Amino acid sequence: MGASAVVPHEVAGSIEDLVAGATDRRPFSNADGKSGSRFERLTLDGQAHVLKVMHVDDDWIARSLGDVACRQVTVWAAGLLDGMPPSLDCAIVGAARGFGPRGRGAALLMRDVGAGLVPEGDTVVPLAQHAAFVEHMADLAAAYWGWTDTVGLTPPSIRWTFFGPGMLAVEAEHGWPNVVPTIAERGWRAFAERAPADVRAAVDGLRAEPWVLADALATTPSTFLHGDWKMGNLGSHPDGRTILIDCAYPGEGAACTDLAWYLALNAARLPEPKEAAIARFRAALEGHGIDTAGWWDRQLDLSLLGTLAILGWEKALGAEDELAWWVTRARSGVARL
Repeated sequence: MGASAVVPHEVAGSIEDLVAGATDRRPFSNADGKSGSRFERLTLDGQAHVLKVMHVDDDWIARSLGDVACRQVTVWAAGLLDGMPPSLDCAIVGAARGFGPRGRGAALLMRDVGAGLVPEGDTVVPLAQHAAFVEHMADLAAAYWGWTDTVGLTPPSIRWTFFGPGMLAVEAEHGWPNVVPTIAERGWRAFAERAPADVRAAVDGLRAEPWVLADALATTPSTFLHGDWKMGNLGSHPDGRTILIDCAYPGEGAACTDLAWYLALNAARLPEPKEAAIARFRAALEGHGIDTAGWWDRQLDLSLLGTLAILGWEKALGAEDELAWWVTRARSGVARL
């Protein structure tokens, strides 16, 4: 592993201990946050901070991924985020867990980097900023190249269950308390109508047996994944560093998984074609001395297929050309299984 040495962090046992001495605490809503977490702004040691409070009872994402211990806290507590390359800033300065119902509450304390985050909306981001995001994603992958999970983060097979039948069944049992799973359920019905039969069958198969995809990707190199490179979690500091917050799905996996997620969720905001972004990411990995020959095409194709298997509902609710691109790439992935 190329990352710098990491040292575990102490985790507070309560929010009160975590934010001791804080003033001017006030709740606020995060328009991009759709998981059910709650947020506060506060001042600590004269600096602006943000507190994010989570509990599996309120968080449909945590429920869907079996995250009862809060992996966002686990990854910080293990010190893994300290090994991030200097081009990235995760902004976390502290964490707490073990409170609330059944002791499953968790919280993160972050420096307030809101001023540097990508503005909400569908406006295309500047090419230079997008290029930095892709290149810094490669920095992270290279820093942890060959890393394997020993601290209990998101298992590779669980990553591919996102928006799967089991998750939607649980949300239905809860009475659909959050809007996103409701939209996803409608989107999968649209996918069944709009996707070609061969791709629909492949996606249905992977949604039922996600370990097939995980096993196939395990034949390619692994690294540490942040897991959620969407624009709502990204920003830029004046010195060029990328802000990368909300590490909700950290774990071991294929570098192209983070890339595929980025391409899928940020499709409307990309200033260049997806193929150009893919080439940019590969070049950045090779710039770190990583030889991509022999595994790149397989990992990329499988990652794009897997991303359609978890986000096909979103593509089915969108434009025809966007769905068509993912369908074409998915066929290449099916050939790699």
